[in-house]
Amino acid sequence: MEEQLSNVFPLQDEDGNDVFFELMDYIAYEGKDYAVMLPVDDSEDEGGVVILQVEPLDEETDNFLGVKDEAVLDAVFALFQERNPELFEAEEEE
Repeated sequence: MEEQLSNVFPLQDEDGNDVFFELMDYIAYEGKDYAVMLPVDDSEDEGGVVILQVEPLDEETDNFLGVKDEAVLDAVFALFQERNPELFEAEEEE
């Protein structure tokens, strides 16, 4: 899970519609794994990342859970920024 992944796959929103995300990275934090994802069609989500907790269902399937704790979201996002500084250098130059 340590390698940079670039997979695009659908997740279902609250209305049952498929929304496509690119998996940017997995981050381990306080004994749990989190997926940092970027919506492929960012027109609906103002270009921000989505952080979901990863809960393994079996050896091949994961369940993604919403995270409501702002402190956890901030900590995971900070770790993501540290691990992927090249993604944020372009924003700083603009």
